[in-house]
Amino acid sequence: MALKSKKQALIGLDITATSVKLLELKLTGKKPKIVSYTVEPLPANAVNEKNLQDVEAVGDAIRRAVKRSGTRNKACAVAVPSAMVITKVIQMPDGLKDYEMDAQIQLEADQYIPYALEEVNLDFHVIGPSPNANGYVDVLLAASRSENVEDRTAAAEIGGLNVKIVDVEPYTVESAFELIKHQVQNEGEEKTVAILDVGASMTSLSILRDQKLIYTREQPFGGKQLTEEIMRRYGLSYEDAGRVKRVGGLPDNYEPEVLEPFRDLMVQQANRFLQFFFSADKNDYVDQIVLAGGCTGIPGIAELIEQRIGTPTVIADPFANMSISSDIPTQRLQDDSPAMMIACGLALRGAD
Repeated sequence: MALKSKKQALIGLDITATSVKLLELKLTGKKPKIVSYTVEPLPANAVNEKNLQDVEAVGDAIRRAVKRSGTRNKACAVAVPSAMVITKVIQMPDGLKDYEMDAQIQLEADQYIPYALEEVNLDFHVIGPSPNANGYVDVLLAASRSENVEDRTAAAEIGGLNVKIVDVEPYTVESAFELIKHQVQNEGEEKTVAILDVGASMTSLSILRDQKLIYTREQPFGGKQLTEEIMRRYGLSYEDAGRVKRVGGLPDNYEPEVLEPFRDLMVQQANRFLQFFFSADKNDYVDQIVLAGGCTGIPGIAELIEQRIGTPTVIADPFANMSISSDIPTQRLQDDSPAMMIACGLALRGAD
């Protein structure tokens, strides 16, 4: 794992339950330019709740994505979900060189990590002077079982890519906040912002206060439940159900009997996630909700959440202020935009 900033051009590679998302950015002037992008579907059950069940199938999808995108870059960044990572902020003496801090953390890591050190990938990032201890700095320690990192690295290698950075998903969202802060009150300064990413099978909540990540939570819930209800109700295959969900063509009773109950369920889940945060934090409010993930394509969902929960709600658009290479299909890019937050955060690690 590598939490430290790099300056090598990198492909952001987001592996989800249903697809691999590839994004490559280049800084031109003051704003990024999208130079390559694609979303490649995965076979059913290749990934289960972000566990790679079929590394070979995921690798084949990455290879197809690389070919379709036209990128010549082979270096990439991937991320592991927060549920697979132990993070802890520790204090270390100020003034230590990186190698000295690394040696001391290796000696003391067994105090913080409940696994044998040979079974984990471990890294750290110096946050800054500790507000609670003079002469010390706060250090973010992150560790994940090696198999979680190795599966993603192996899939990328099958796809023809070399993994240079393994990040943690909520921290990629924090990085990508730079791209959506124009959508948020006061650009997130002195504000508490909830980024709710509703994917195919998992929903994650990242809370940023004053643009810094302070809370994360992840639970199984997503658009797959709607797809499965369409399958059951109308006797379709999973692939056909997913297609008609996107492009339309379902009977008249679809919206009142299938879509409306799912929209209601999304609102309930959003409220439930916020209640978990409120119970963990001394402040019981957020200033704004930003919706991300594939389920943002459900018509009217942001307005419904804002109306029911009473918190201003917008749909993430990280590509709004980017320039786009002429060979990239802009409508498809716009449709995928809210689901590309993690890919954006990863790609920004290498934008130069």
